[in-house]
Amino acid sequence: MSDAEWKVEDSEAKGSQVEIPEVLPLLPIRDIVIYPYMMLPLFVGRDVSIRAVEESLSRDRLIFLVAQKNSSEESPTPSEIHKVGTIASIMRMLKLADGRVKILVQGLSKGEVDTFTRERPFFEVKIRKVIEPTLQEVPIEVEALMRTAKEKIEQILNLKNLPPEIVMVTDNISDPGVLADLVASNLRLKIEESQAILEIFDPLERLKKVNDLLSRELELSTMQARIQNQ
Repeated sequence: MSDAEWKVEDSEAKGSQVEIPEVLPLLPIRDIVIYPYMMLPLFVGRDVSIRAVEESLSRDRLIFLVAQKNSSEESPTPSEIHKVGTIASIMRMLKLADGRVKILVQGLSKGEVDTFTRERPFFEVKIRKVIEPTLQEVPIEVEALMRTAKEKIEQILNLKNLPPEIVMVTDNISDPGVLADLVASNLRLKIEESQAILEIFDPLERLKKVNDLLSRELELSTMQARIQNQ
């Protein structure tokens, strides 16, 4: 499971109140895909990335977090950075003795790169905010799918003897898209898989994909527990 916290209510309120500018500094992320509503620390060491953080702090503390296509690439070009990412707010920043900075970020909403407006001394992009469809009422099919996903999460946690906090969070989520994002961020997926889920804008389709991944994880966890018992 990831170390990220989830602040769904806070971010929903913040995401609706904050005016998202059309142009934002972009921070390429190496080894994680960040979803809306996640709150987590990031260590930033590359000069181009530190400059993006400083630019964000000098403006409105908003920054666009996007995963690199190749995590080992030290100096990615625009073509080596995914198009879909998460608009986030920098909550705190700490300068470290080794020259790096540590930031605490909170995801607000999804966005998509329209064009790169600057590449040096930091990446800056014109973005389109992704507005996902919302369900006024949750159909029976969706409610059943959400309940199935929550049950699988509980089974996986029991098999892995992990803390129950994730279940407590999921029990309070009624939005299928938010539930899908929460589960995806905690499944230790490959970057490509996490990014593919982020790019599914339809909440129901995203939850279906995550439910398939949960089934795979449950099967693996069951087999692993059986092997350990033997």
